[in-house]
Amino acid sequence: MPARRLSMRKIREILRLLWECELSQRQVASCCGISKATVVACAARARRSGMCRQTAAAMSDAELEARLYPPAEASSSSPRPAVDWPEVHRQLKGKNVTLQLLWEEYREREPRGYRYSRFCELYQRWRKRTDVTMLQVHRAGEKLFVDYCGQTVPVVEAQTGGVREAQVFVAVWGASNCTYAEATWTQSLPDWIGAHVRAFEFSGGVPEMVVPDNTTTGVKSPCRYEPELNPTYRDLAAHYGTAVIPARVRRPRDKAKVELGVQVVQRWILARLRHRTFFSLAELNEAIRELLVRLNDRPFRKLPGSRRSLFESLDRPALRPLPAERFVYAEWKKARVNVDYHVEVERHYYSVPYQHVGQQLDVRVSAQTVECFLRGQRVASHVRSCRQGQHTTRLGGRPPPLGDGS
Repeated sequence: MPARRLSMRKIREILRLLWECELSQRQVASCCGISKATVVACAARARRSGMCRQTAAAMSDAELEARLYPPAEASSSSPRPAVDWPEVHRQLKGKNVTLQLLWEEYREREPRGYRYSRFCELYQRWRKRTDVTMLQVHRAGEKLFVDYCGQTVPVVEAQTGGVREAQVFVAVWGASNCTYAEATWTQSLPDWIGAHVRAFEFSGGVPEMVVPDNTTTGVKSPCRYEPELNPTYRDLAAHYGTAVIPARVRRPRDKAKVELGVQVVQRWILARLRHRTFFSLAELNEAIRELLVRLNDRPFRKLPGSRRSLFESLDRPALRPLPAERFVYAEWKKARVNVDYHVEVERHYYSVPYQHVGQQLDVRVSAQTVECFLRGQRVASHVRSCRQGQHTTRLGGRPPPLGDGS
């Protein structure tokens, strides 16, 4: 993906992860669902422009784009075009696809690219590096692994007597193995986001990065190399100053930590609750919290201390502080402006400036507000209304009255 085609919202996210979260370029590429070459190009442009985090934040999208993409200048020498080796490796798994064929297609796209012998040499070098299995060493406060248990817990509804299955969310710290768990009614986006917020508050801080599985709730487009996050999930990461880097598809080592944590929660918590009957989600979570204390305080068999003691000595000092305000849940939708300069959100109609008729906007919907954005710039904001079929109109956005023709 050429860096020129990136939206300014994506570019701002890349710069935030590089400057604020201090991630590597490879981690930023995985987090943003783009190639590493695109991140390298974007970072190089920012470095050449002489910008810093504060100056970039103060610029509008148009100013930032003009700063990062000035008119091209002729250059007598430029580096070889980068090769997307993961894509080459994936293509080689296709029937009758050879390295010779992929090189020929590469040279058609990039006439100044590598010759065949160098192309093969670089691919083999890349493959040797990726085939090595390494012990994963997690730095203090670096990663929080999250997932849902496969096992559910039945909850009896007191009024109807019906049984509803509750889902169990699990979060595990990489360095200490300190574990958080809670029950939610569903694995939907509101429950998924809310569980993250409560996990951060339980820990008293924020990790450098969150590592989920490629669940469709948090990852909009699961992909082995370029997963795309749900916009609300990305907003959560920006609010807490962290990064979300999903585990790669069909890479069990990436999520081994949380899979072990899920197994521990199922054996040490859910198994102990199998004979109990719960009549509300709050009652179930109270029981989980009691057993969670025992789990984290339980001494290790072969190591000194416990999950909690390791967390207090390793992870907690390295955590980033919680923001002053809790994250406000909001979902992103797309809506096209009708001829009456209104957009429809859940069967209510909100006005935008008439100049945007026919354009598709990004709409952020929270419990209290509805905000409309065009290429990252907010063009309208309204108090959310639940009256279906009604209109909320700002007078300032109306078109000028037509003349009477006299």
